[in-house]
Amino acid sequence: MNRRLVLATVLVGAVALTAGCSFGPFADDISDEELDEDAEYDWETNSTVTIRIEDSEYQAVYDVSDQSKLSVYQSGFSGNEPVNVRAVQYRYPNGTFVNGSELDVSKDGGETVIELPQENGTVAYTADTRPKEFGTPVLVEGPHEVVLPPNHQTGNFIFSHVSPSNPEKRSVDDRVHLRWDDPDQNIFVRYYLERDIYIFGGLVAILGVVMIGGLIYYLRQIRELEAQRKELGLDVETEDDEFDDEPPPGMR
Repeated sequence: MNRRLVLATVLVGAVALTAGCSFGPFADDISDEELDEDAEYDWETNSTVTIRIEDSEYQAVYDVSDQSKLSVYQSGFSGNEPVNVRAVQYRYPNGTFVNGSELDVSKDGGETVIELPQENGTVAYTADTRPKEFGTPVLVEGPHEVVLPPNHQTGNFIFSHVSPSNPEKRSVDDRVHLRWDDPDQNIFVRYYLERDIYIFGGLVAILGVVMIGGLIYYLRQIRELEAQRKELGLDVETEDDEFDDEPPPGMR
């Protein structure tokens, strides 16, 4: 019976491992349908890297030079993890385009490798990100710009964090643009909606009212118990001179 159980466990593990190699973040291949998804990118940018965040996804545009591939990954606690890219496009310096299915895009260990037709040009892709949070390692040298979703902000130390700190910050059409000339560490941005502050303030106010109400209720319970003890004669008062500080008789 134990031998059958061990065999079944091994088979299940083998199936799971095999499936993990074909699907999910560690898949070796990305389908042509994913690579050729429709997307409109901002090719006319003054930064080497431009990241535009839209809700829970972002669009990345990299101006590459003197390199034949772009390796895309995310840094994690257990090491690098490949990014599930889609809607991949490459633009030649003369302005012509190549869709992702015409490129060699694959996952190699902890990276997603995009092979480029030539060493100079611009490559773009779309990927998912966490709501109100974005992070990426610095993959190429040069200016980096991150564009937040509409009406989102940074600046409140409780609700936001920007690293590297003190980027150039400007607002264009209700969107905050953060720009670093040449970042020397991973980029991370946590941002918020203005309403988040009001929601948080309301929750704090409600919690304060609940705590004050609980304190008042506790004090009332103590007073009621004291009154009941007096009614039952459990509180015995002693004369003041019984415990006065005068010395015993004969020692005065």
